[in-house]
Amino acid sequence: APAPPGEPAPASDAPHRVLAHFSARAAAELNPALQALRAAAAARGLPALADDEALSLGSGCGSSSWLLAELPTPEQVPWPQLHAVPTALVTGSNGKTTTVRLLAAMATRAGLVSGHCSTEGVLVAGQPQQRGDYAGPAGARAVLRDRRVQLAVLETARGGMLRRGLALQRADVAVVTNLAADHFGEYGIESLDDLAEVKLVVARALPPGGGLLVLNADDAVLMAAAARLPHAAQARQGLFALNHEHPALAALRRRGGSTCGVDGKGQLLLQTSTAQHALGAVNTWPLSLGGAALHNIANAAAAALAAWGLGLAAEHIAAALQEFGANPADNPGRLERWAWRGATVLVDYAHNPEGLAQLLQVARALLPPGGRLRLLLGQAGNRDDAAIAALALTAAAARPHQVVVKELAGMLRGRAPGAVPALLLSALQAAGLAQAAVQRVDDEFSAIDTLLQAAQPGDVLVLPVHTVTVRERLRHALAAPDAAAPANPRAGAAPHSP
Repeated sequence: APAPPGEPAPASDAPHRVLAHFSARAAAELNPALQALRAAAAARGLPALADDEALSLGSGCGSSSWLLAELPTPEQVPWPQLHAVPTALVTGSNGKTTTVRLLAAMATRAGLVSGHCSTEGVLVAGQPQQRGDYAGPAGARAVLRDRRVQLAVLETARGGMLRRGLALQRADVAVVTNLAADHFGEYGIESLDDLAEVKLVVARALPPGGGLLVLNADDAVLMAAAARLPHAAQARQGLFALNHEHPALAALRRRGGSTCGVDGKGQLLLQTSTAQHALGAVNTWPLSLGGAALHNIANAAAAALAAWGLGLAAEHIAAALQEFGANPADNPGRLERWAWRGATVLVDYAHNPEGLAQLLQVARALLPPGGRLRLLLGQAGNRDDAAIAALALTAAAARPHQVVVKELAGMLRGRAPGAVPALLLSALQAAGLAQAAVQRVDDEFSAIDTLLQAAQPGDVLVLPVHTVTVRERLRHALAAPDAAAPANPRAGAAPHSP
């Protein structure tokens, strides 16, 4: 915030002056009534959420809210009516939104009114309340202040934690799905180890000796950081992995801990200190695409373990896994599978090299003999040149028949128009992709339409779509009555170099 009129800005070369300056401003802005209510809530073990306009005590169906200008005294608060609802924080580099939606579906299957927030918006009982990126404190407050909510699932993104911290002081479950090289160079994050420390901030919301920290045992950097950082190492941990016999899972089970992984028969097993629960064959789930989507199997294992930590029954967890993903509306923008005139279309948010590699691995598994892989490629401008080139190298490694490079006009984030597509095209060419296989179409939907019109029966189209309005327009086109009908073989427009 700028200094008050007439007050000089603090000298950047005098840290003690900076500290004194902001300490004085914080003291001037202190709200004694707010502080008294926070202390009273803490003494009763209740959440207290404040922003520039309001304070809420309790959460979900056990909450009450007041404008800061109309705060009650602690004696006027209806304390017996207030309580917290089961709450999970979900973070990680990839898979956050899918895991959040799965958890919400499991709660719904258990008969609870779920509220969740993510990069897609805020939903309560499956109905959108706000649209946009709400994977930060504002989304958390919107969910936790809704008096219909009986269980809350909060996507907790890196950016929100670095800019504003956590919205709440206490949660029942915290999940870290994985780590991937992304957003390096922002807020002092330069490595996976740095990123691990940021993601594991969610462990600080778990009560001492209580709650459950759900970690991906297949992620070595994450596991090393969780052992190194006291707030994570001292938490009660639950581990998931693709393999039920992963050494870390087996060791935790011997200590009486809880795990989730796939056994040798292809069943997802949830093992707790008291029982083992078979949650179904992973290749029968819509979300797994016949077992090809390994990353979604990992997301399901994380969600199952977290759901158990929130108190949900195994039968409700298993039922949700059997159903979730059958309808594209279950998980919009995340591994949607469509038929298009005899071709298969995969729509996803894949926004970093690891996410794209996972998506392309699924596409290759679905590609029939003679089919061709066609790919949409674009990136936001807030990645450095090396990260943008890495995305292109990941694309080139899959040897696609056709790549259409797009511009994300709404995500330039300081880059000049055309700069990101130019970097992608240069990296694709350096990776040895033929010029005839690559073209540039700046408008995102026009780029998609170029691929749709070129598609032949048996092809697999991989469409990382990053704009919600474009995704909705694409869904309308793919749901048209003639979209699923096989097209007559046609030459189509040959891709060309710009």
